[in-house]
Amino acid sequence: MTIIQSLILGVVQGLTELLPISSSAHLTLIPWIFEWDKSAEFVSAFEGFDVALHAGTLLAIVIFFFRDWLELFKGGYKQLIKKEKTFEGRMFWYLVIATIPGGAIGFLLDHYLEDALKTPLIIGIALAVMGIILYIIDKKAKSETEYKEMTFKQTFLIGLSQALAFIPGVSRSGITMTTGRALGIKRESVAKYSFLLSTPIVAGATLYKLKDFIISPAFFVGIIASFIVRNIRNQILIRILKKRQLQRICNI
Repeated sequence: MTIIQSLILGVVQGLTELLPISSSAHLTLIPWIFEWDKSAEFVSAFEGFDVALHAGTLLAIVIFFFRDWLELFKGGYKQLIKKEKTFEGRMFWYLVIATIPGGAIGFLLDHYLEDALKTPLIIGIALAVMGIILYIIDKKAKSETEYKEMTFKQTFLIGLSQALAFIPGVSRSGITMTTGRALGIKRESVAKYSFLLSTPIVAGATLYKLKDFIISPAFFVGIIASFIVRNIRNQILIRILKKRQLQRICNI
């Protein structure tokens, strides 16, 4: 993989990760559109590089929500050890519980089915269908629940919906935001929860695929590009969510 190719993929990853559009689908389509090398060596390098790019955007989102995660960990510790009940403690364990079923089911389905489904046609259909569903639900959903008012049922169902992200073209953040909006959670609140929920999943995938990483200058260029672009978009996205509907983000 060349440095230019890795730079392009890094920018695409940074632009699309954590938006309600599938970053993995776009990373798959780019080599197909530009007819890049289809050799087994390139495909092998790309599969590990895909996850590595997610690690770059993961770092950006962890930095952005660092204070939130710090408070969540403190709250989770106090609730477990000191039996002190706080919102942060409650939300920490909500995130833990919501991650387990969605992550486990998604991992199993991804392991056995993703390669069979990873075709431009299926990706295109999934992107279109998800866009339509998100548009309809976001337009009709009531915005009633704030982030701090989210219930265990809401957080668990959102976490469970992550399993559908094994389908290439179905965005993890897209499906979780859509589920949250269907449950009546406000846009900014469900976006924040979706971002936090993605952290352990992406971290786990990165550790699992660590052995497949092929270290090279292109490798680092891609990760740095995804980190920088994602860091810029973090601030922009939160502001947009306060003012605009989710379905319009796809046109930015």
